[in-house]
Amino acid sequence: MLSSAKKLRSIINSPGVHLLPAAFDALSAKLIERAGFSCAFTSGFSISAARLGMPDTGLISYGEMIDVARTITEAVSIPVIADGDNGYGNALNVKRTIRGFIQSGIAGILLEDQVSPKACGHTKGRKVVSREEAIMRVKAACDARDECGGDLFIVARTDSRQAISLEEALWRVKAFAEAGADALFIDALSSVEEMKAFCAVAPGVPKLANMLEGGGKTPILSPSELGEIGYKFVVYPLSLMAVSMRAMQNALVSLKDGKLPAPETMPSFEEIKDIVGFNDYYKEEEHYASGSY
Repeated sequence: MLSSAKKLRSIINSPGVHLLPAAFDALSAKLIERAGFSCAFTSGFSISAARLGMPDTGLISYGEMIDVARTITEAVSIPVIADGDNGYGNALNVKRTIRGFIQSGIAGILLEDQVSPKACGHTKGRKVVSREEAIMRVKAACDARDECGGDLFIVARTDSRQAISLEEALWRVKAFAEAGADALFIDALSSVEEMKAFCAVAPGVPKLANMLEGGGKTPILSPSELGEIGYKFVVYPLSLMAVSMRAMQNALVSLKDGKLPAPETMPSFEEIKDIVGFNDYYKEEEHYASGSY
C-alpha cells in the first residue's frame, strides 16, 4: 500500500493543477475528503484562530500543531500537507519538527525562512533569516526525512519577497531546490509577472500558489490560469474557516433574537450524524457484536 507521502507525490506529479483547501481540524478535513478533493493543506492561520482564538504570529507551539496534524490524519485517508511554520528554531529544531510530523502521518510539510517569532503571510513585520540559515533549514529537513527512511514531501517557502525583494526571493527558492526541496513557494508575490518569474526558476520543481481569499497581495487567478503560468498546486487557506466564522456569527444573531438558524443554513441532524461518523460507527459496532461473525 502506498504511503500518504507517495500518494501525494503521485498526485502532484500527475497532469493538471491540484487544489488543496485548508483544514483546521478533523471535521473540516473530513468535509474536504467527502467533497472529493484528492489532498488537503493545514493552515497555521486557521489552526491558530480555531485552537487558540489568537492570530498567526508565532503564538501556537510545535506540540499544538503536531496534535492538530495527528487528529486530521487520523480522520481522513487523503494525503495532507502541514504548515510547519519556520521549523520552530535552528536546524536541530527543524529536524525534530520533521520527525514529529512524519510520526503524525502527515504526507508533506511547508517550511518557511522567517525569524522567530514569525509573522503571518501578507501582513506587516516579516523578517527572514540569513541565506545560509534558510538553506540549512531545508537541508536539515531533508536529512531528517532521509534518516527516518521516509519520503515526506518538503515544500520550501520564502517570505523574502516582502521582507527584502523579488530578486532575493528568486535566489532563495533556486537555492532551496538545490538543497533538496521537493516543491517551492514564494509568499506575497504581487503581480502575474512576478508569479511567472517564480515559475521560471528551477524548472521541473513543482511550484505552490497561495490564493488568499478576501484580498491579499497576490492576484487571485483560476486554476487554469495558474496552470498556464506554471503552478502545479494551489492552496486556499481561509475559505473553510472564514465561511465557518460568518455562519456562526449569523447563527448567533438568530439565537440572540430567540430564533433558530434558518433550516437552509444547516444540515439536518441525520446529515450531521453521517458526516461525523455515527453510521460507520454503528456498522462496525454491529460487526463486532457477540455472535455476529
